[in-house]
Amino acid sequence: MDVKYEGLPQAGEPIVYVRPVKVADLPDEVRQQAEGLEVIYAVHRPDGERLALVRDRALAFALARQNDLAPVNVH
Repeated sequence: MDVKYEGLPQAGEPIVYVRPVKVADLPDEVRQQAEGLEVIYAVHRPDGERLALVRDRALAFALARQNDLAPVNVH
């Protein structure tokens, strides 16, 4: 069966992982910038390096795709 699924990363696209992060678990300087949010989203490389913290999941996915990365949700 040769069916393409639009949600999967294509060959050659580096994968990044998007996961929710509790603001309370972040350093003070980051918490101050979170403007009252309880959860924000992190974008990570496969080796665990954090690339970005953003306000919501949709923004995390958009940011990854704009940088030619293939975002994958982590639970």
